[in-house]
Amino acid sequence: MNPDHIFTTTVGNKEVTFATGKLAEQAGGAITIRLGDSMLLATATMSKNIREGLDFFPLSVEYEEKMYAAGRIPGSFFRREGRPTTEAILTARLTDRPLRPLFPDGMRNEVQVIVTTLSSDSIHHLDIMAVNAASAALTISDIPWNGPIGAVRVGHINGEFVIDPTTEEMVDSILDLRMAGTRDAIIMVEAGAHEATEEMVLEALELGHQAIQPLLDVQEEMRASVGKPKFEVSLESNDESLAAQVKERLGDRIRNLVVENTERHDRNEAADALREEIVTSFMEMDPPVDSKAVREIFAYELKMAIRNRILYEGIRPDGRDSVTIRPLSSEVGISPKAHGSGLFRRGQTQVLSIVALGTPREAQKLDGLSPEESQRYMHHYNFPPFSTGETWPLRGPKRREIGHGALAGNALRPMIPSEEEFPYAIRVVSEVLSSNGSTSQASVCASTLALMDCGVPIKRPVAGVAMGLISDGAKYAILTDIQGLEDHLGDMDFKVAGTSDGITALQMDIKISGLSREIMAEALEQARVGRMQILDSMLQTIATPREELNPNAPRMTSLKIDPDKIGAIIGKGGATIRSLEETYEVSIDIKEDGTVFVAGVDGPKADEAVEMINILAAGPEPGKIYTGKVVRITDFGAFVEIIPGTDGLVHISQISPERINRVEDALQMGDEAMVMVTAVDPEGKVRLSRRAVIEGWTLEEAREQDSGGRSSRGGNRGDRGGRSRDNRGRGGNRDDRRRRND
Repeated sequence: MNPDHIFTTTVGNKEVTFATGKLAEQAGGAITIRLGDSMLLATATMSKNIREGLDFFPLSVEYEEKMYAAGRIPGSFFRREGRPTTEAILTARLTDRPLRPLFPDGMRNEVQVIVTTLSSDSIHHLDIMAVNAASAALTISDIPWNGPIGAVRVGHINGEFVIDPTTEEMVDSILDLRMAGTRDAIIMVEAGAHEATEEMVLEALELGHQAIQPLLDVQEEMRASVGKPKFEVSLESNDESLAAQVKERLGDRIRNLVVENTERHDRNEAADALREEIVTSFMEMDPPVDSKAVREIFAYELKMAIRNRILYEGIRPDGRDSVTIRPLSSEVGISPKAHGSGLFRRGQTQVLSIVALGTPREAQKLDGLSPEESQRYMHHYNFPPFSTGETWPLRGPKRREIGHGALAGNALRPMIPSEEEFPYAIRVVSEVLSSNGSTSQASVCASTLALMDCGVPIKRPVAGVAMGLISDGAKYAILTDIQGLEDHLGDMDFKVAGTSDGITALQMDIKISGLSREIMAEALEQARVGRMQILDSMLQTIATPREELNPNAPRMTSLKIDPDKIGAIIGKGGATIRSLEETYEVSIDIKEDGTVFVAGVDGPKADEAVEMINILAAGPEPGKIYTGKVVRITDFGAFVEIIPGTDGLVHISQISPERINRVEDALQMGDEAMVMVTAVDPEGKVRLSRRAVIEGWTLEEAREQDSGGRSSRGGNRGDRGGRSRDNRGRGGNRDDRRRRND
């Protein structure tokens, strides 16, 4: 076996160890990264041949979450890992985004990066480790790549920034900022926050960029020590001679097309017609020219015409300046049966968000390596093909859809009330109906509207805006509310969501080498102004959450009982709780600490269920009157169920004020009877009196009249008290028999 080459560095106050040489020797590059007892294996491999016919770089980044890393067996039927968890997909996306911009332009060799979890201590976050591991594997591999990069997480705990905090420390952090960068610039940011200020975010980014420097140092040391020579790949590029010919034939026509067509549909039609005219003219040459090459040159010239007009004339494709937001509109109450709905439109981007409330048991159970076991607030995002006027098979959510749903969820999560304040599981689904730029941030806006329409008491409304950048050396233009074309041809996609008080989510991807602090600060301020404008528009539709929940939403009540009484609520084999749910048409969830959640659409029935749970938890109370059902008749009395699962004996002498010879003279099986509890012995056996209710006796009077209280045989059904088949006590005690014979 090859020896391990070990390299260590310190990030924040934690030692990070990289090792290579022992594992996966046939991969293009392979390393392990270790932090505490968490360890990942990262491999990077490239095909030696170009994939013909591709007009994009075929990079795939996979994150393999293995349950054995935490000493666990998967909970699926097959007891093996299946499709990636949401957390695994998000980690793969987080790893992919800072790697992709640093590959050479025109590269068409397939590259695959795989990160596999080998050990997880549930203390150290694996996502940032995955980014650093992938960077190190590429750095020492034979794959051309303009890295390395470093990545860190920045938290803000008790008023101080913390680099790479543990999972336990992050519980108290008001900022969760993950970033990656090169020696000179930041190239990727993903953040969630509890209304962080722009200044806090900038300071965190600056601190984080300083913290990644040791990671870059150690990777450069690894490359110098064990790195492989880089493979020389053929880069696809345009034929300069052909490009000059195409440009000559276009003349000013492509610029005029951009100037004259500010509507997306008109511009696309005009561009399609001009492109086909140019392609046809080259196809008719002898010999004919490759149409694919002509199309790529045309696309490049169109891109440059739009970029130059933005950069040097200050005019965007749809005629806006750099800070103007497209027309805004919104509605609520679109779905008559949903618990809440909101429709948000910005230009040609339109998103409908729907809210459904459920009981705590409907929270999402997480079966992954994350310490988090469940998720009460769920946000899903769907991007159907009709939203862009296209067709493709529906095969479930893609990585992009999962990522956009997570981003919108992170933006709103800090504003969701706690379970103590609002004891519901909440699911929001954002349906993209029309797409032309920043549907993820439109989802944030539509979901805020839907939550307020539902009556969820969110702390403050949240809005989001997407920013773009066009840069040419020293000259740049920051764009507010980018549309799809500007996202495609621009140098930055910078999404910022938040309230009037601060930022709740941020995501940035850069297609160039990086951003300076000055550009970042300007973009954040411009985004803040845009966010306020969008919020103002939304609040004209609905300013605050509705005071009452939507009538279709379940009514949820929470109460606290003694944890020792949980068994009484559940009953033998769950019989009692099932009976309560069926009788009162509710759902009941019980936590180990004694918190009980009762949900039902019918408010009065839910209130009755709560009252019955309180009765069950309290148990039979001497002196209290109950309405029960006769469940058994004997010679010496009747057993009446006063609480589900609990019955007591009404001695024959205590059934009626008049003397009766047989129990059946006054009570039949199944009859309802109002009875008073006169005694509960230490074993839980209950003595009842129907006569006390009829006569209006006090507890003391009832006990005085019922001298047979010592032989009560009622009790909790769990111990079957008073309901065995033996004949002990038949006929009551001597005093009872004497009274009956008088």
